[in-house]
Amino acid sequence: MAHLIAPSILAADFLHLGDAIQLLNNSEADYIHVDVMDGHFVPNLSFGLPIIKQVKAIADKPLDVHLMISNPQDYIQEYKEAGADIFTVHAEVCPHLHRMLQAVQKAGMQTGVALNPHTPVQILENVIQQVDLVCVMSVNPGFGGQQFIEHTYQKVKDLKKLITDSEADTKIEIDGGVNKDNTRRLVDAGADVLVAGSAVFKADDAKQMISTLKHA
Repeated sequence: MAHLIAPSILAADFLHLGDAIQLLNNSEADYIHVDVMDGHFVPNLSFGLPIIKQVKAIADKPLDVHLMISNPQDYIQEYKEAGADIFTVHAEVCPHLHRMLQAVQKAGMQTGVALNPHTPVQILENVIQQVDLVCVMSVNPGFGGQQFIEHTYQKVKDLKKLITDSEADTKIEIDGGVNKDNTRRLVDAGADVLVAGSAVFKADDAKQMISTLKHA
């Protein structure tokens, strides 16, 4: 399977967010990645539910919603109603991760679990069958434009082995510092979905950059 591209609108021009969504609609992007930050779990604030509703109203691509928040269990139904297709929570804030995944599935969304750079993939060993997508953070969460963490390649290989050994049907997503220079190596390591923010929206031609990442 060819790898998928999920441009992160955190890096878009917020004054022209509608234009950015239309650009992604007309591009080879597979998902629209939406970073939600609460200023508590991560030291930054970003989109709330009203923005996600408006994005969903004009988006032709599934919304890949990445919740960098402390209490995601309180908002499952709200994000479903706002238009989230994939509901990704951080393992670090979910003491009852299995229950959380069941609730997300029951709400009719795909399940995602994000892992911070220091969090080992083994934490997912007993739930991997319930996870549609694992978001491997290749930078520390909270800010765009950070430098890629090199250990990510080995982490992706370890995660791929866990998925294969468990006979799970889980996609591996990479979030942070993805660009045209590391795309091929990430895909070779086992990545299925690449989140790209700055690489896409700071490029001279965003649509062309998405295509470049897609076919790298």
